[in-house]
Amino acid sequence: MLLRLDKVSLAYGSRPLLDQVSLQLDEGERVALVGRNGEGKSSLLQLLRGAAEPDHGTVWVRPAARVGYLVQDVGAVGEETVAALVAGGLASDAGEDWERPQRLASVLSRLQLDAHALVSQLSGGLRRRALLARELVSAPDVLLLDEPTNHLDIDTIEWLERLLLDYRGALLFVSHDRVFINRLATRILDLDRGVLTATAGNYDDYVNAKERQLQIEREQAALFDKKLAQEEVWIRRGVQARRTRNEGRVRALQALRTERRARRERTGRIELPPPSAEQSAALVFEAEHLSVALGGRTIVRDFSARIMRGDRIGLIGPNGIGKTTLIRALLGELPASGGQVRTGSRLQIAYYDQQREQLSLEESVMQNVAGRHDQVTVNGRSRHVAGYLRDFLFRPEQLNTPARALSGGERNRLLLARLFAQPANLLVMDEPTNDLDIDTLELLEEYVGDFPGTLLLVSHDRAFLDHVVTSLLVFEGEGVVRDFVGGHADWSDYRQRHAPAGQRKAEQPASEPPAPSAQAGASGTGPRRRLSYKEQREIAALPARLQQLEADKQRIDAELAQGTLYRGGDAQEALRTRLQQLAALTAEIEAGYARWAELEAPLA
Repeated sequence: MLLRLDKVSLAYGSRPLLDQVSLQLDEGERVALVGRNGEGKSSLLQLLRGAAEPDHGTVWVRPAARVGYLVQDVGAVGEETVAALVAGGLASDAGEDWERPQRLASVLSRLQLDAHALVSQLSGGLRRRALLARELVSAPDVLLLDEPTNHLDIDTIEWLERLLLDYRGALLFVSHDRVFINRLATRILDLDRGVLTATAGNYDDYVNAKERQLQIEREQAALFDKKLAQEEVWIRRGVQARRTRNEGRVRALQALRTERRARRERTGRIELPPPSAEQSAALVFEAEHLSVALGGRTIVRDFSARIMRGDRIGLIGPNGIGKTTLIRALLGELPASGGQVRTGSRLQIAYYDQQREQLSLEESVMQNVAGRHDQVTVNGRSRHVAGYLRDFLFRPEQLNTPARALSGGERNRLLLARLFAQPANLLVMDEPTNDLDIDTLELLEEYVGDFPGTLLLVSHDRAFLDHVVTSLLVFEGEGVVRDFVGGHADWSDYRQRHAPAGQRKAEQPASEPPAPSAQAGASGTGPRRRLSYKEQREIAALPARLQQLEADKQRIDAELAQGTLYRGGDAQEALRTRLQQLAALTAEIEAGYARWAELEAPLA
């Protein structure tokens, strides 16, 4: 045993974050800590690392055990080198002096960091990698990570997964990345209304267990409320209640009232309004040999693509490679250095930018959504902005708070509220999942999945991508953008299958992936037609439809073979009807298979 919490309680103000919580962390465990934003996950990590004290209970750490901690936000950095930053993690008693340079060099090499680079000039992802190196260089027995995948690109997240799978100490991490949790966790801890509940297994196991727990809780609450209502009816009878002089029943009612007041309800989920907008033209964007240069460097080179109404496209690639640049060029916010972009008509664009630049941090929460008005029009209906913001879990006292005072998750919710107050048939989302808890992320995923218009999505969340997009634009460097039909899992399988043998990841299956198609600038494969969202739905429904048609055809074939149709006075009419049905089914089956082949076929 490395760490233990024993009946720990912690409160900020009148709100308890931890209520008699107990926890044990053993060697070799990889434990994921999940829960809604504001439940106290980061506070729990602070207790474990000794940076905070509980109000009640005890926190025990095995003597001489080292605890490493990676903060959620990188924050400000100085002008020191990576080597100097990482060396700061070497404790004074971390071995003989001659070991220190060797351990430092080993960690820098393992994490692929340039020792001489200035931390201030690193990308956000490399800064997080350097901070992780600072914790690992001390060879901690316990590693605490707070949202380690935030602002990392997919390649870096997958690198981090491999690193942590090889880590020999105990790992406790907070994350909203469901794939990351599934690949790492051996146990899930759920922090909900001050109570910590453990589930063995991965995130999928936890989801099933949590739903069962909440269902039982709902049933028990309904029974309790029914009993309380019955007792309230009894006490209101007045004279009869006093005549019975049933003091025990009165005391029991008072106890029920106290228990009901103490019940902590789950924080509500945000309510997203259904999308509404007129339909755009069939053509949304057409890029012809588009090139975009910034600072003398070509970010996008010779890109050609046609984006049609209903397309659902994900953009993936390393941080800083040009995903946002391409989106801004398509939207006309950046000039092309070569080629051109044609924009379709009747576009109504809702744009979520990852820097949240659309928010005015000095203005209040309410002003960011409704300006100087107190009403906002949503789906053609006027609503008071306070009621609308309540759907996004903003409390009344927050409405006049400057946006600057909000947390990262609250700013994300505010931007979503601003975004969905306007009609849109083109949804452009640039890293929308950062700082969202899993409940809100899954609700947003459901909304985006049902969005009837066109979608352009930049995201590092692999599950989110797989659930909402049908094709990808993959940024491969040097301005090259590849078009790929399928989601991120399909692309990962394809890349794994076609990687050199020495680079393949042993843990990934080498299943047959969908064939990719090359975009302008990519080489080695022929172009494949991108299916619209409607066509994706059509091809998904075809197998079941054809199976049903084949079954109907076999049924008629069997009737004809039995000969029963040839008996009776109306035999000729019945036979004619069956033959007509058989001919129609045969023609429909042939047309279905032809349509399937057409949808799957590459362009000539």
